[in-house]
Amino acid sequence: MTLTVAVLFLGSCVSITSNTMASGQEFEVTVHTSPGPTCGTFNRLWLSLIGSQGETPPVEVNEGEHHLLSGSVCPVRVQANGPLGCVVLVRLRLEAQVGLPNLNWHCSRVEVRRIAGEWAPEDPDVQVFLGDRWLQTADGDVELRSGKLCLLQDETEEKLKQQRVKELQLQQRLIRWRQFVDGAPQCIDLSSASDLGPNLSYKHKSPSTNTHYLKGLDGRAEAWTSLQEFETVFLQNSRQNSIARFIRAHWTEDWYFGHQCLNGCNPLLLRQIHALPPNLPVTSDLLRPFLPEGSSIDLELQKGNLYLLDYEVLDGIPANVINGKQSYLSAPLCLLHLNQQGQLVPIAIQLQQTPGPQNPVFLPSDSGCDWLLAKMWVHGADFQCHQLVSHYLRTHMMAELVCVATLRQLPPVHPLHQLLMPHVRTSLQINHGARASLLAPNGVFDKAVGCGLEALPVLLSRSSRRISYRSMCVPDDVRDRGVDKLPQSYYSQDALRVWTALHRFALRWVDLYYSGDDVVQQDSELQQWIAELHAHGFVHSTGFPQVFHTKAEVTKFVTMVIFSCSALHAAVNFSQLDFALWLPNCPMSMLRPPPQVKGSVTEDDITSFLPDVNVSCRVLASLSLLSQPAVDFVPLCHYREPVFGNDVHRRLLQEVQAELDAISSDIAKRNSHLELPYPYLSPTHIDNSVAI
Repeated sequence: MTLTVAVLFLGSCVSITSNTMASGQEFEVTVHTSPGPTCGTFNRLWLSLIGSQGETPPVEVNEGEHHLLSGSVCPVRVQANGPLGCVVLVRLRLEAQVGLPNLNWHCSRVEVRRIAGEWAPEDPDVQVFLGDRWLQTADGDVELRSGKLCLLQDETEEKLKQQRVKELQLQQRLIRWRQFVDGAPQCIDLSSASDLGPNLSYKHKSPSTNTHYLKGLDGRAEAWTSLQEFETVFLQNSRQNSIARFIRAHWTEDWYFGHQCLNGCNPLLLRQIHALPPNLPVTSDLLRPFLPEGSSIDLELQKGNLYLLDYEVLDGIPANVINGKQSYLSAPLCLLHLNQQGQLVPIAIQLQQTPGPQNPVFLPSDSGCDWLLAKMWVHGADFQCHQLVSHYLRTHMMAELVCVATLRQLPPVHPLHQLLMPHVRTSLQINHGARASLLAPNGVFDKAVGCGLEALPVLLSRSSRRISYRSMCVPDDVRDRGVDKLPQSYYSQDALRVWTALHRFALRWVDLYYSGDDVVQQDSELQQWIAELHAHGFVHSTGFPQVFHTKAEVTKFVTMVIFSCSALHAAVNFSQLDFALWLPNCPMSMLRPPPQVKGSVTEDDITSFLPDVNVSCRVLASLSLLSQPAVDFVPLCHYREPVFGNDVHRRLLQEVQAELDAISSDIAKRNSHLELPYPYLSPTHIDNSVAI
């Protein structure tokens, strides 16, 4: 059975003032088929009107000369045979016709016009019941609501309350949770993507991606002969990528290393420190050549000039076997200093967590090959954390978590269902596809990435326990990590502005439906939703709400969800090819163990650490596909759903879109003066959802 999504609704209630008339109530009902090329159907459509006191018998909509063609309008007369009361629902049912294909049908809306009977003076002439959904014969009866978005406590008709409960009961039977990785957020229980049904599926129109120069290398299960050989391949694949070419020119430079920590595809790990970690044995004497004259470690710590990258989450994780060869992982500590030129530069790197004679601290004063290789190991560790934690866990898994909980606990008439579903709906299909391909046996992680299938559950489980709610909320996160004031932290600057715009939008949306904190506390659907999110999500993590007490708490959580599923995903996904295309800058696996002594590596040895040719090209081909926005992508806060078309909602959209447009203009102006621009959080480039 396919999963169904109950839909809506707009208009107000038509009431019949005389309930004693047996046949005096008559309606002209107009059924609108959506205009898409595949929206029509050969199937019969039956329709009934449901009132608070009764319902009309089913009538066939598309009989005789009327057909459910794409973009068609089918009128039908509906007669009430008895007391109907207030008309609150339209019931639709598709029935296959013998000998004709059983095609799904996309309903745009149903309009109900009163033409005979007695009515209250305030009743409208026409009601509109929005469909905006696919119907299948397997759905049975589908009911479209009349009425605006509302909370459960605001429902006035008992039948609407009952229908609201019935919708959720159906969703909870059809949509179930499944544990993908123990200790990590759960996912949807799905056998096949086709089980999602048409309303939860989507088609991704990818732009043409040129992987022509990578395909011919997929049979070479051998090491690169030299960096010059890889550069030949790089040049063919980077002709249109100015950022990747800039990285190729500067990847060995320390200032660029720090820049990538702030503005690369994983800008979420760098943290200001006020005390050295106990397992990084460095002293002022050791680091004095890299500090300002007369300064010391203690003084630089007091000034807030020292930052740390700590990949402790990778400690002890088993490394993959690739092409029959053992690969290696490290769990580095990297100390960086904000120098007097305003540059963030690395000054000490330890490749494993436990200090000792076989785990030296590498310094900028070491041989150029030692220092370069140490930085490559940091980038290799960062690749693992970026792909599985910053990208998959924080955006994809978050979106799916929210989507499943929303379908199960918030009915479509709930205002937060309508606000959030455009941001999370696509996650069900895209994540199921990832688990069936990229993260599956013989997929990219199994065959090409240092964290293979054995390491994947360990890393996801560990990382889920370490994520805090504050780290998911941009103002808290960048302030806690001490990167909010760094002048060259373009991710932080742009993320804060986008977050602020989204927060203002979410606040206004919440204000429309919650008049006070007491209304939040009384919304049982909302409370069940956040409780389910917590129970199936980051249950072992710090600070994630289990209950909502105030409008401010709801607004912050909604902002976090929208940002994570749109802007954060744009920052960590659409940037990844730029930083990984020059392979030594972002190695996906390492084929030799971390050096245990200094001075053992020559320039010719550097290439031998890198993944094999076919492995490198397989990952780069995947990143080429994943880093391209869809041709028909929906920009941030642009909603196609009809519910956003009413006057109040449209004004909110106009306000937030104007604010986001201003941010895009400012970013474009800033980037025009930068040698290495940061375009990933320009709202015009941010997809409204996790759609790839």
